[in-house]
Amino acid sequence: METTKVAVVTGAARGLGQAISTRLAKAGFCVVAVDQVDSLETVAAIVRFGGVAVSRSTDVASPRSVDELEAFLTSEYGRVDVLVNNAGVFPKRPFESMDLEFWRKVLAVNLDSQFLMTQAVLPLMKASGSGRIINISSNSVGLPVPDFVPYVTSKMGVIGFTRALSVDLAKYGITVNAVAPGLTKTPGAMANYDEVALEKMTERQPVKRAGTSEDAASAVLFLASDDSEFITGQTVVVDGGLVRL
Repeated sequence: METTKVAVVTGAARGLGQAISTRLAKAGFCVVAVDQVDSLETVAAIVRFGGVAVSRSTDVASPRSVDELEAFLTSEYGRVDVLVNNAGVFPKRPFESMDLEFWRKVLAVNLDSQFLMTQAVLPLMKASGSGRIINISSNSVGLPVPDFVPYVTSKMGVIGFTRALSVDLAKYGITVNAVAPGLTKTPGAMANYDEVALEKMTERQPVKRAGTSEDAASAVLFLASDDSEFITGQTVVVDGGLVRL
């Protein structure tokens, strides 16, 4: 009997992370839903349709906290087949009014966490001779968006991290790709944008509808599947055709 594949999703408590976790669970993955707070709502939604999921409270920007998660994954499952580095913060602040602490916090959550989480699951992926790492970036790296300097910097860093890491890990049968969603109606995005901004963005897109979390989750599922085994180092933009990367 085939062993159930394990997918680890960070930032899984709500929004895009919740949609990704649900989509992977529906595809048959056992989902480890990771967030700084418990992902109980996400797990409950998965269990309701018969899926398998567990919540793990982890600060993905903390080496100690990530080490504890690594120990749990090793002892409980002994494998990780898919890692989705989705955790992120989306704070808006003018550049001239921010300090170094603010800058470092954004990069720690949005970029450093991807480094830490990838190092944590790498031994398990190497042991199995395969793996899928999917890093969440943003189409904002190709747009003029004011007051988001650390955020855009971190999301461009995700693309560079993805491209470079894909070269180093290919020899282990591990692919590394990124998904760059457009403005999506999630709690994080709507804390900084309103319905009018969402409508204006939609008007600029070739595909004239607002993006959803499920749109990005579909791209993640494809990159997590065996159908994507010959794709690595790429960034898939999911924004209705607005940005070309």
